[in-house]
Amino acid sequence: MIFAGVDAGSRSIKVVLLDAQDRSIAVMGSRPQGVHSDGLAASLLDDLLTQIGRSRTDVARTVATGYARNIIEGADSTVTEITCHGCGVHHLVPEARTVVEIGGQDSKLLKLAPNGSVQDFAMNDRCAAGTGRFLEVVADRLGVELADLGELAAKSAKPAVISSMCIVFAETEIIGLLSSGAAAEDVVAGIQNSIATRVASMIGRRIVAPVVFTGGVAMVPGMERALAKAIDCPVTVAPHPMFTGALGAAILASRSDPA
Repeated sequence: MIFAGVDAGSRSIKVVLLDAQDRSIAVMGSRPQGVHSDGLAASLLDDLLTQIGRSRTDVARTVATGYARNIIEGADSTVTEITCHGCGVHHLVPEARTVVEIGGQDSKLLKLAPNGSVQDFAMNDRCAAGTGRFLEVVADRLGVELADLGELAAKSAKPAVISSMCIVFAETEIIGLLSSGAAAEDVVAGIQNSIATRVASMIGRRIVAPVVFTGGVAMVPGMERALAKAIDCPVTVAPHPMFTGALGAAILASRSDPA
């Protein structure tokens, strides 16, 4: 049998399938978010099941999470992304005590107990300037791929200072910096520092090591260094950082009481 976790996030849908025998990851995959989250999730789930020679009848239980979790048809229950990310990170890095998750539209701070339960959390969903959307805007403005931003930032000798707290005004500020001759690599490095600083301000003095960085933004090279510098604490990137929410949902699906 298979347990399924579906993370219907703001920018993408992620699915993780766990083997019921040993709770190992059988397969995982993602797809860009769209208008019909339920249909996209269903299609992705079916494709992944086909990859491992299984079908819907082999799925014992499905838990959905993410902002669109309540419209995922076929889910047996829904659980908040806070709980799912905590569970997923604990499964991958049991010693983690602080989790920083930066996704497409929001950022989260989780404080974990030794058993992986969430003791406290903070969330910033009011401004995209501290999220992956900020990096997407910068990549579009510079005409580069999102995956190439880290390599570009690594070339920076003098990161630009990005002072705007709003993504709209920050984009205007970036245009001004580029127009005045600022190097693209310095702008990107400045953006990474800006995102890390916003997250650090949300953390405040609540940092407890070890710190694990997860979410799609954790996949951008250089962001973990910027975050570690901003919070003055070593940071470890979680394995499969984009999938920790879906993994946590799948793990909770394997339990008799996922809530």
